[in-house]
Amino acid sequence: MSDRKQILLRLDPAVHDALVRWAGDELRSTTAQIEYLLRQSLSQAGRLPTNVGGLPRRGRPPKSTAGPEGESSADPG
Repeated sequence: MSDRKQILLRLDPAVHDALVRWAGDELRSTTAQIEYLLRQSLSQAGRLPTNVGGLPRRGRPPKSTAGPEGESSADPG
């Protein structure tokens, strides 16, 4: 993974609170929500560079559908 730039961002407290709520609604961190919105805006303006990598996938990996003996974990019994 490439290095990520760190920046200090000063926001109006009401804007920050709105971002926190929006990020929570979409199950993202506030930082991830800001990056998502910036990328979306750059793309819509036709200014997103072509060499930009995708957003990092965060969180738990998806659960496997096969159990230890190869049985489906969705089968209750």
